[in-house]
Amino acid sequence: MKTFIHPSILSADFARLGEELQRIPDADAVHVDVMDNHFVPNLSFGMPIMEAVKANTDLPLDVHLMIEDPDRWALQYADAGADTVSFHVEAAQAPIRLARELRDRGVKAGLALRPATPVEPYLELLPEFDMLLIMTVEPGFGGQSFLDVMMPKVRTAREYIDAEQLPVRIEVDGGINAATIGTAFKAGADVFVAGSAVYSAAEPNQVIKDLQAALS
Repeated sequence: MKTFIHPSILSADFARLGEELQRIPDADAVHVDVMDNHFVPNLSFGMPIMEAVKANTDLPLDVHLMIEDPDRWALQYADAGADTVSFHVEAAQAPIRLARELRDRGVKAGLALRPATPVEPYLELLPEFDMLLIMTVEPGFGGQSFLDVMMPKVRTAREYIDAEQLPVRIEVDGGINAATIGTAFKAGADVFVAGSAVYSAAEPNQVIKDLQAALS
């Protein structure tokens, strides 16, 4: 199973964002957390920062919308250059319609679930998506501890995806580091968001290499 490491710039130094992006050349994509202080109790950044990220890296952009009313805003991120846009099922009014609108624009659609949201009611929606994002912390803040109790949810999703032969990736976001990435991989995840583990290090790109080595 091919695996992917997506460092989150939520833990980067925003005052040196261009330089921070150049410090992760071996990443598979850049994870961009958009938070509105309504859906989650934190405010990060919006379209201007995403456009700045786009202008300063050739890596794909994996945008995670932790916002109310993604039906209204998601397509703007797609049009601004996102390669994948994930939105929360808890916030979307019409998730299938939104996923189809994103894919019609040539952008991959991701369905995101908070820790308390069960995956079973949404398994039959997965053919409409390219990725399932399972939060392994409560969304809103970086640096939290990995919730291993989310692994049964990951396993359930992997079993369904494999049984149906769906080309859907499973992304885990929250508390991913060298000590936890193996647990998530064994449960069935193949895309790993690492924020503080990468950007708290003196050499972020070496952490990415170490995470990739741990998966191999």
